[in-house]
Amino acid sequence: MKAGDEAHICQKNGLVRQWARKGPRPVQPAGQRYENACIFGAICPARGVGAALALPFADTEMVQLHIEEISLHVARGAQAVLLLDRAGWHIAGDLVWPKIITPILLPSRSPELNPVETVWQYLRATYLSTRVFETYDDIIDAACDAWRRRTDRPDVITSIGMRNWAHIGQF
Repeated sequence: MKAGDEAHICQKNGLVRQWARKGPRPVQPAGQRYENACIFGAICPARGVGAALALPFADTEMVQLHIEEISLHVARGAQAVLLLDRAGWHIAGDLVWPKIITPILLPSRSPELNPVETVWQYLRATYLSTRVFETYDDIIDAACDAWRRRTDRPDVITSIGMRNWAHIGQF
């Protein structure tokens, strides 16, 4: 199984909750610029691997690039099931799906069913949300660095992405 989706990383990041001692609250930087990029990512919690691309925006052409990238990471002889939300670029009729990837569209408004959403939350909270990026290249570098830090640790991919209901009787 693979779960795939995209996350938008912006110069103007949102605030996140931070634990702090009682007293003054910690300061969080906030940017006022509007450049952004998208990380298109997919994970396989069972194998602890992931595939991602940092791209300038989300559309059907970018999703096609992501599908092609995922197909390079599917184990030989395996079939990948790609869980997707119903964003317009995920359901476009002109997407070309390799035979080794089967797309499954999740119900609308149900991000909790897609394990990669947990990865986005983790990346934002751990690496991306408390930063202000000066340039577009800084956004891309930070997104790629955050993704690499997670995929360098297969145990973290598995622990963040595993859903017991999806693996009943498979272990």
